[in-house]
Amino acid sequence: QVQLVESGGGLVQAGESLRVSCTVSGLTFSSCAMGWFRQAPGKERECVAAISRSGTIKYYADSVKGRFAISRDNAKNTVYLQMNSLKPEDTAVYYCAADATAFSFTIYRRPAEYADWGQGTQVSVSS
Repeated sequence: QVQLVESGGGLVQAGESLRVSCTVSGLTFSSCAMGWFRQAPGKERECVAAISRSGTIKYYADSVKGRFAISRDNAKNTVYLQMNSLKPEDTAVYYCAADATAFSFTIYRRPAEYADWGQGTQVSVSS
């Protein structure tokens, strides 16, 4: 059974930091391209960061570039999203996603490219 379990969300003030984690089971994690998405009320789900199987290729949305950092620990089956200098507009439910069919240096940015999803964790940033 495939499971992606996010943790680490919460309520913070603008300018503060949070790290969200996603632990994967039921998949060969090292074969998975991983992504972090977010969805705010009334908005489409958007990719904020993605990482290739080996971690060598990374993508960031322009809105988070320079503030967020994605990383992975294949030994722990976990992908992280470090979020610094948070802004109220970062408020959303954050989801991790996995695709186990990716080539080594592939990253995906569209939700339809990911087969498996976590349940989401709420990140709220107050001004």
